[in-house]
Amino acid sequence: MTDAALTDEELERYARHIVLPEIGGPGQQKLKRARVLVIGAGGLGAPVLEYLAAAGVGTLGIVDDDTVSLSNLQRQVIHGSDTIGLAKTDSAAAAIMRINPNVTVEAHRLRLTEENATALVARYDVVVDGSDNFETRYAVADACASEKKPLVTAAVGRFDGSVTVLKPFETGADGKRNPSYRDLFPEAPPEGLVPSCAVAGIVGALTGVIGALEAMEAIKLITGIGEPLIGRLLLYDGLTARFDTIRYKAV
Repeated sequence: MTDAALTDEELERYARHIVLPEIGGPGQQKLKRARVLVIGAGGLGAPVLEYLAAAGVGTLGIVDDDTVSLSNLQRQVIHGSDTIGLAKTDSAAAAIMRINPNVTVEAHRLRLTEENATALVARYDVVVDGSDNFETRYAVADACASEKKPLVTAAVGRFDGSVTVLKPFETGADGKRNPSYRDLFPEAPPEGLVPSCAVAGIVGALTGVIGALEAMEAIKLITGIGEPLIGRLLLYDGLTARFDTIRYKAV
């Protein structure tokens, strides 16, 4: 377990957090102790990893089996031209070390599946999903539900994005079970109905907006502040600069 005592260097590094009454020294120590698993080091995972590293999360796990390509760089800002061809886990780990050498990185160069998800998720406190396909999203969500781990999940496409928080292993203020991912999306859409980013395109800055929101929700979960997006799906339309919130319940 990470020593939660803050060094003089860390007190200065995180000073803008520590002066916030909602976070303070105790909250920063929670961040330092925290272990967060990030699924994907791509468009969403890039800002998530950067902001959680900067925030002082003690251990970041990265799951990705891909390598950096030139077409990634329009949105996957944790990578650079000099890392093309490298494993995304290695490229992201190097960037995190530049941002904050106090962070421990655990690289998992693999594709998350139903078979390996549970064992991976069990090792962390919070999971943030930045994957780009429903197969992975269902596998992550099911593993988090079974292991009772909070999950921040999001999706993006073209100019739109969404984000929510899942804790189906707990009950809400009304005494009813919190909804699960399968309550929100009972089944995946037919293959080909939702085109990939490579086919439909995507604005790079959109992934920054949604990824930063995911990082914010993770920080709230770790520190115990605010009201996480449990039972609420936050929608963002980049073309109209509009946010909407849809409430959903367990079926």
